[in-house]
This record gives sequence, structure tokens and C-alpha cells, in this order.
Amino acid sequence: MTEPWVSVDDVAEHLGVVRESVYRWIESKGLPAQKIGKLWKLKLSEVDAWVRAGGARAENDGGSDK
Repeated sequence: MTEPWVSVDDVAEHLGVVRESVYRWIESKGLPAQKIGKLWKLKLSEVDAWVRAGGARAENDGGSDK
């Protein structure tokens, strides 16, 4: 079975953030997403991999893993 596409709201709930953060990460940090019509759709497995790779790290974090 293939993984379903989910909405920005679903991703925000999954990560425990507000939806505006998800939109900002799509536009400026390369969060993997596809625009289908007027809606952004994402796969949770890709979102999780992006987070684990440090994609959601704060820009002023300096890359520290401490």
C-alpha cells in the first residue's frame, strides 16, 4: 500500500507546531512538499526524514547538536 499524501494541518499536528511554520519551512528551508492545485501535500515519512536531517533546525542554532 502506498503512503497517503497529507495536508499542512496534518503535518503541523504531527510535529506539534503551527501551520505557519510548515508553510515557512516549505518556502525557505526545503521541506519536501508538492503543490496540488492550491494545496500543499506532504508525505509524513519524508517530513520525518527532513526533520531528522536537521531541516527544522533554527537558523541561529549554528548547527550545534548539544
